[in-house]
Amino acid sequence: MVSFVALIAALWIVPALAIITILALRRPRWAEFLNLGSAIIVFGLSLAILVAVPKNTWVGGAGYLLLTPLGAWVLFCVGVVYLLASIYAIGYMRLLPEEGPRLHKYYALQAGFALTMLIAPLMNNPGIFWIAIDFTTIVSAFMVGFEREAECIEAAWKYLIIVSAGLALALLGIILFYWGGTFILGPSYALTWANLRESAPKVPEVLLFFSFLLTLVGFGTKVGLAPMHTWLPDAHSEGPAPASAMLSGALLNIALLGIYRFMSIVDAGGYALMGHTALLVLGVLSLLVAALFIVRQDGAKRMLAYSSLEHMGVLAIGFGFGGPIAFAGAMYHMINHSLTKSLMFFGAGNMMRAYGTKAMSQMRRILRFYPFSGGVWLLGAVAITGAPPFGLFLSELTILRGGILSANPWAVWVMALLLILIFTAFLNHFRRMIWGPEPEPGTEPTLKLSFWNILPMLLAFVPILVLGLWWPQGLWNFFMQAFAVAP
Repeated sequence: MVSFVALIAALWIVPALAIITILALRRPRWAEFLNLGSAIIVFGLSLAILVAVPKNTWVGGAGYLLLTPLGAWVLFCVGVVYLLASIYAIGYMRLLPEEGPRLHKYYALQAGFALTMLIAPLMNNPGIFWIAIDFTTIVSAFMVGFEREAECIEAAWKYLIIVSAGLALALLGIILFYWGGTFILGPSYALTWANLRESAPKVPEVLLFFSFLLTLVGFGTKVGLAPMHTWLPDAHSEGPAPASAMLSGALLNIALLGIYRFMSIVDAGGYALMGHTALLVLGVLSLLVAALFIVRQDGAKRMLAYSSLEHMGVLAIGFGFGGPIAFAGAMYHMINHSLTKSLMFFGAGNMMRAYGTKAMSQMRRILRFYPFSGGVWLLGAVAITGAPPFGLFLSELTILRGGILSANPWAVWVMALLLILIFTAFLNHFRRMIWGPEPEPGTEPTLKLSFWNILPMLLAFVPILVLGLWWPQGLWNFFMQAFAVAP
């Protein structure tokens, strides 16, 4: 039998050792490859956990550890993005002025960020889950402000203040959930997801739903759902590109996992329609806000930040629809978004360094100067809009299919219309970068992109194409298994 305790311990020990060694050696070149080695091992361990995950919920570590199919899937997404970002960071960070005495600190932060994200999905105690999410905020805020420019520092503080306020509401919601359980389980009991679900049917409706709304708004702030999303465009656009990929492709999934677990408590209480509808409304609102802002964006990474808002809205809609089909589509969307958004941030980072600007209006004729990497970035732009033949097309189509069978079919048509608007706006921006006017004389980009800048884009592109052409039956079976058990 697989020892999940040993696998989980190794999953945490590897990045922790990388952090300690990087800070002890203080050598940028060593730091690059220590972090990369950590990422490779974490990816392997997360894959091993995913393959071996039991069909039912596993609880261990004196009751503090929880492993479910959905939690293992979120862990795997973290492992994938951490590996891709660690490869890309070697090429990207060497292009920054920080390529010197401070550079090793970035890699320690990246390993630390990965470690905090690997802890949260495995927590059986909602309170400790909240603490782990809070730690992800603290570590990632330092990554957002790493370049020390005024905009970066402002974005980091904005991120800290808004997300901390949201998490304070989430903590209040957890306290109220626990208080509701005291009416059934006694004045003192173990705070676990299972105990909260067990007590939910006898908790007063108003208290149960109010507790959920607090956690929905609180963790929804961390996810970046509208209207609590105001930190997200700044943080994702001002941090280094590999940090942006980890924020968007990995962290947001974890916060959404928390929302889904709290929603399962409301479901157990017999009020599924209220909980799912609340999440669905925030998802639709997020999609609407993203569509309106993407149309008018000029900053490359800022546009991708609003794209993250879009895809978190799609995930919220998928989980909000409920039912096995929409749930499977949402899980498939997680991995496809993690891969595609990583590719897009890597491409944006390359073009920003090549052209010396964040403005897409100044990135002209990218295929002429960077035919290969620019071409992959363009294909990634097609993929991120949910167009065929890429993975996000299949996942969004599956969510729409599930929505037709749900209690809220109206959201299907709203989602479809907004996705069409985003597709048009997104590709219009890329049309100008590819076929727009020639750069001014003397402003042509001359930067030569390294192997490290291009390899992770290819590593992300291949699976999103494969997953768009072929949805493995084994994955579908796994998603159905994940739907059938508690999250």
